[in-house]
Amino acid sequence: MIVAVEDLRVSFGRTEVVHGVSLSIEPGECVAIVGESGSGKSVTARTLLGLAGPGASVRASAFQVAGRDALGFSPGDWRRVRGRFAGLVLQDALGSLDPLRTVGAEIAEALHDVVPRARRTDRVLELLEAVGVPEPARRARQRPHELSGGLRQRALIASAIAADPALLVADEPTTALDVTIQAQILRLLAERKTAGTALLLISHDLAVVASIADRILVMKDGRFVEEGPTARVLAAPAHDYTRALLGAVPSAASRNSYLTTGAPRARPSPDPSVALAGKGLTRSYGKRRVVDDVSFTLRHGETLGVVGESGSGKTTLARLALALLEPDGGEVTLGQGPWSRLRERERRPLRTSVQLISQNPLDSFDPRHTVGRLVAEPLRLPGPERRARVLDLLARVGLPAEIADRHPRELSGGQRQRVAIARALGPRPDVLVCDEPVSALDVSIQAQVLDLLADLQAEYGTAILFISHDLGVVHHVADRVLVMKDGRVVEEGGVEEVFTRPAHPYTQALVAAVPRLEPV
Repeated sequence: MIVAVEDLRVSFGRTEVVHGVSLSIEPGECVAIVGESGSGKSVTARTLLGLAGPGASVRASAFQVAGRDALGFSPGDWRRVRGRFAGLVLQDALGSLDPLRTVGAEIAEALHDVVPRARRTDRVLELLEAVGVPEPARRARQRPHELSGGLRQRALIASAIAADPALLVADEPTTALDVTIQAQILRLLAERKTAGTALLLISHDLAVVASIADRILVMKDGRFVEEGPTARVLAAPAHDYTRALLGAVPSAASRNSYLTTGAPRARPSPDPSVALAGKGLTRSYGKRRVVDDVSFTLRHGETLGVVGESGSGKTTLARLALALLEPDGGEVTLGQGPWSRLRERERRPLRTSVQLISQNPLDSFDPRHTVGRLVAEPLRLPGPERRARVLDLLARVGLPAEIADRHPRELSGGQRQRVAIARALGPRPDVLVCDEPVSALDVSIQAQVLDLLADLQAEYGTAILFISHDLGVVHHVADRVLVMKDGRVVEEGGVEEVFTRPAHPYTQALVAAVPRLEPV
């Protein structure tokens, strides 16, 4: 047995956050812990590596790691365990990698006493190539801030597996990755498992779990509420919480239902009038053209999905649609009038017509301001009316009035995303541009946000440009879809047609790479 823990309890001060859980992992086995943020998944995983954190109190009736009693481990014992026996992959690669060192130096450190010095450079390149990093020699010379989120995550995984550990703990390892890179990483993890590595996978993505896990432990409020073989848990969940998690997963099957309740949802027919359109758009950075002759039409009441891998041009297209970037060629029009060709002083009165909901609203909020001030900012109303409008908007997105007096950092991720939606809806925009608006959220919170967007679109007839690398989410929300690759649209059409009968090889590869809820 690689790890065996019984009645594990973790406390911070007087607050116990993990309540008597037991688990074991054997060589060549993948055990997954699933649940929402705050359920205790990450604390449990980190405790198994001696990383519960400062001030943590860890108790257990049995705690065996690598055949030794870990309850008596010194800090030095834990460092030796993490150095050779166990590898850790966290979701936040930027916070995990040393910003002062190159990626190659970071990986090479893990090879100390494992690979001779003369072979380390070659081994670093082999590891980067194994995790799908293009141009590994060039990337090895770069520092973390010079890489995209996906490349950083792959570099972190390369560092974690460099010493060929017996145990690999992966905490949300694929959340930031495109579907094809995600599939590549999952294949890599599966190969490690086949070679005898024990895997502990922490995730809120049940489709990812289904693709690799042998057993699932479902965690809620610091306890395992259900556990068993993957096939049984996914096919016949016994606990209401597990059933709720499975029901909240967006897909083709959920298109005409509310994710949070399962009740039928009527999809309104889009208005034939055009809300936003782009024609022949191009945009370059230096010699690299990131948007190349892209055209689109978005109608009132319609959701247009834009999918593709990192670097395909999705976010640049969103910035062109918002007129935050000026196209090198082509034009964006708003309704029947100009948009991208306007001078900013002419565009400013129209800005409230096009609003953005981003992946990380915390980055776009002034941390000094209260939620009430943030939501009120785009409103052109006198004081008393403005306050009433703010409270109405918060109520519409399911937030209580007292939230208005709190600051963004005091809120959960789901609450912050709802504040971002309330702020965007305040001026009653014709167009919402959603750039990865739910990719960082737990599946149940994601379901609430997607249902909210659907209700608001039905009520206001808002046009939504929805950008995401999650094809399941796009299949659930979109009426039509654009598939982008290397700055160009390679396929477009109705979402059902494109996703069920993809014509372009790139679209076929994307669809084939989507993890399914069916266990392997």
